[in-house]
Amino acid sequence: SPASLRSPTQTRHIKNPRRSVTVSKTEPPTEMKLLSRLILLLSITASADARRTPGSSLTSIPRQRAAFVKSKSDGNAAWANGAKEVRGGEGGGTATMANEMFNMVKAVLGVGVLSLPAGIAAFGDNPTAAIPAAILIAVIGAIAAYNFSLLGRLCAITGATSYRGAWEKSVGESTAWIPGSSCVIKTFFAILAYSMVLGDTFSALFTTFGYSVSRQTALIGLTITVILPLCLLKNLSSLAPFSLAGIAGMLYTAVAMAVRYFDGSYAMVSYEVDKYASADSSFAMDVAESLRPSIGTKGASAVFSSNAFILICMLSTAYMAHFNAPKFYIELKDNTIARWNTVVYTSYSLAILVFIGIAVMGFATFGGASNGLILNNYSTKDSLMGFSRVAVAFALVFTYPLAFVGCRDGLLEMMKVPEEERTDAKLNNLTFFILATVTAVALKITDLSFIMAFGGATLGNALIYVYPAIMFKNAVKNMGEDATKAQKLEVYLAMTFAAIGIGMGCIGTKQALGL
Repeated sequence: SPASLRSPTQTRHIKNPRRSVTVSKTEPPTEMKLLSRLILLLSITASADARRTPGSSLTSIPRQRAAFVKSKSDGNAAWANGAKEVRGGEGGGTATMANEMFNMVKAVLGVGVLSLPAGIAAFGDNPTAAIPAAILIAVIGAIAAYNFSLLGRLCAITGATSYRGAWEKSVGESTAWIPGSSCVIKTFFAILAYSMVLGDTFSALFTTFGYSVSRQTALIGLTITVILPLCLLKNLSSLAPFSLAGIAGMLYTAVAMAVRYFDGSYAMVSYEVDKYASADSSFAMDVAESLRPSIGTKGASAVFSSNAFILICMLSTAYMAHFNAPKFYIELKDNTIARWNTVVYTSYSLAILVFIGIAVMGFATFGGASNGLILNNYSTKDSLMGFSRVAVAFALVFTYPLAFVGCRDGLLEMMKVPEEERTDAKLNNLTFFILATVTAVALKITDLSFIMAFGGATLGNALIYVYPAIMFKNAVKNMGEDATKAQKLEVYLAMTFAAIGIGMGCIGTKQALGL
């Protein structure tokens, strides 16, 4: 019930306003040790799991036999085999279901989840607003999971091994640049978000250690000394294990945020004269006034405001991993549709739970003051959340080059640059150009929630809802009489989600731009 979410600004009235307010803060001495051991255990388990998972590279995708092969000699798009082949299971993948689930959750749990409390704050400022927000997170996550599964089934139908390949084999090669360019631009938004988070995080970490370093200085220094050398590496296989620390960092962050909410470390107390003061035990006064808890009256009913579309579009970015769906499907051992669906829906269910945990705990703690990067709301003197910053920063630094190479290589593919012409000099020059552009934009734009909302409203909705529906509709059409009645009916469902995605995108873009 709404009452179950207590306000972090719950007041305690004190009869003597001149009497100093002192509330002892007792923090269990084993708190940091237990949580540190948790993240260490998760990291070790993840690394061991990754070493057992073959074919983790995007370029090492096993060959997949098409269930339906479009005949180039037949202008009417005749398709070879029967509908029964859509069951899948013909691939040469070797990844177990457990491997796939772990890697899929890791792919979905990016930095976007850290902006979701601000998405709730876009329409509400009372903890009860978290209730409809949690429902939205679950519903949007379920639709995203359906379309992720749909992309795998498209690979079973067409034999495609990539997002663009699925478009080429279902819609046509002449328009394949549309999803191809969308993936590249969306990857650009991803590394832009990485740079923004790294600038904020390292600036806060320097403050924790007693050094005053601006966000701009931290970002430029980190880019030149760490990010650029890593992006210039020609072989990134050694960095793959570090990306597994990301999921452990996000799990630790969720636990730490819950601890801080329930122990009241950021609660505000007041005198009877309604003049706010901070208890000695509170970290609230250690942060800027704009970042302190702000609880108002806009609760659950505020979700009917058009501003709720900001959260919805941010979720389209947060759940975005769909351009990798073909890779996951092809790498799954014995990739029958039943096994594939089990992997997808289990992975997304776990991700939804983490999303709800971070979004609700962050918003319930800070209300309308929730920042676009929720870690900014926490005090630099808070060691528990300081370790969370370290975990997130560590993961982002070493996963940055992996995302960056995806953007750079995708751009080269869009420009149709042959492999033999991709010399070291050309790759290095393009690396300098892209990284300089990303850094310049990250220095100018400081609101992560805007990037998440705008990117989700435009490219996120297209890649998750619109493109898969178009591909599926054309694939079923090309199957002709071999298409089952269920597949023909499912086209209407997919196109309905596409229409919803377009509607959410239009309204979300307007709200994100403040028009």
